[in-house]
Amino acid sequence: MNRILAINSSISGEASVSRVLVEETVQRLLAAIPDALVTRRDLSDVPVPHLTPDTVAGIRAVATTEDELAAQGLSDDLIAELQEATILVIGAPMYNFSISTTLRSWFDHVLRPRVTFSFSESGPQGLLTGIRAIVIQARGGLYSEGPSKVLDFQEPYLKQLLGFVGITDVAFVHAEKIGFGPEARDAAIAHARGQIETAVARIAAGGMAVHVPDGTAGPDQVIDRRP
Repeated sequence: MNRILAINSSISGEASVSRVLVEETVQRLLAAIPDALVTRRDLSDVPVPHLTPDTVAGIRAVATTEDELAAQGLSDDLIAELQEATILVIGAPMYNFSISTTLRSWFDHVLRPRVTFSFSESGPQGLLTGIRAIVIQARGGLYSEGPSKVLDFQEPYLKQLLGFVGITDVAFVHAEKIGFGPEARDAAIAHARGQIETAVARIAAGGMAVHVPDGTAGPDQVIDRRP
């Protein structure tokens, strides 16, 4: 059984380009893989709390206090969603040349030693293998090429974070120059749709790792998890 985990991190509401493209990606995936389950997590509607001195031990050490246990419980839930997924779709708009703080907080909760990565004599090893990812990057300017490419801390960072936990099969989709006016925005969306079509076709043709999710959800059920 295939499961899609779709994550939105835009704070732009209905004006969000990445939000539109994430949903279109999910619908294309469902058309190509009709029996897939979908879990949606909106980090704008239900933000993952930032770690604090009162909660960080719940992720990095042994949880003992109420706050630490709560952080660990949320981390367990977020990691379970990833472990159940065969396909990960992330909407990641660029904010100040990087990602939103809400998405960063999500990563802070899922990059967990001995759970999603481990250390060996050869270095860190990701434990979340068998997941294919499509990352939708919406940007006001042009950062994939040209003089502003050196300011793109978003894509290398996301590639590193995902790879650190073992997610190395990642297609990055670019919707760029959306801040250059309506025509540029439309052109950016059209370009991104072409990249999405290619990424989905590749996933559908390549075969997917088989994960058996917990619970009793039927094959046509869409799950909207809101903690």
